[in-house]
Amino acid sequence: MTITHDPSPVTPQAFRDAMATVATPVAVVTAMDDGPRPHGTTVSAFASLSLTPPMVLVSLDNRSRLLAVIRRTGRFGLNILGTHQTDLPGLFARPGPDKFDGVPWSPSQHLPRLPGSAAWIAAEIDQYVTAGDHTLLLARVMTAESGEETTDPLTYHQRSFGTHTPLAA
Repeated sequence: MTITHDPSPVTPQAFRDAMATVATPVAVVTAMDDGPRPHGTTVSAFASLSLTPPMVLVSLDNRSRLLAVIRRTGRFGLNILGTHQTDLPGLFARPGPDKFDGVPWSPSQHLPRLPGSAAWIAAEIDQYVTAGDHTLLLARVMTAESGEETTDPLTYHQRSFGTHTPLAA
């Protein structure tokens, strides 16, 4: 017996609903423009790419202001968030240039670093890959540090923030 599937195209909503079942880590990607102003945006589409050499992959919307800054500077910071930072994803997901208003940060590798993050990565672009409405940033890791405090990772699943809970052995 042959089973055939309806070849109808996938709707954006069906794709969003399917992807909502995937738990993803949450991070804020940051960069500095030519002046003293920091830029940043929330992402859940990032991953380790290579160990030798150390590389990461980050996906940004093609219309992103941050992507334009990164294209000019060739560098970005990846602030991997912990559960105590649930206020940050919403702030950095909104449009506009004032995302850092009232948000403490410090320069690290000439990039905006958010204090208390679960981990910090500074990276330099190796390659840009256009993929649909996003651009993949393939980047060499220049610095990788775990946070000073042990913290549970902030994750996004079923359209809400939470964390990973290990299974009992």
